[in-house]
Amino acid sequence: MSDDVLVWLRYAEDNLRAARLLLDHGLFNPCLQNAQQAAEKALKAVLAHHDVELERTHGIGTLARKAKRFVALDVSDTECDLLDSIYIPSKYPVFSVLPDFIPDADICRTCLTAAERLFMQAETLVRQPPQPS
Repeated sequence: MSDDVLVWLRYAEDNLRAARLLLDHGLFNPCLQNAQQAAEKALKAVLAHHDVELERTHGIGTLARKAKRFVALDVSDTECDLLDSIYIPSKYPVFSVLPDFIPDADICRTCLTAAERLFMQAETLVRQPPQPS
């Protein structure tokens, strides 16, 4: 496994740890930001492992579709859409596509669960031989 892949995974794990702490303290916006970032970095670890050129995107759906070309990945379009939908409102409420978006513990737990599952899959997938691109 390359150093780049390990860095992506380490950063994803840090984001997961932060998201859990933030949720425990009722800080929902930063929890969502970190859950989304953890999912993004876990997917980028998988793509880097397969020597896929990483584009500058925060789109979980885009990254998951790319990763699914190489590996079986258990993440639904609905989960990808949810993680994508919380990215902007959790960071920039004034420009939110969901102007009445108010995060709560339930949405945080849902997003955190999806991010944790992606991270666990990424950890497993990067230990397997990469598929040719």
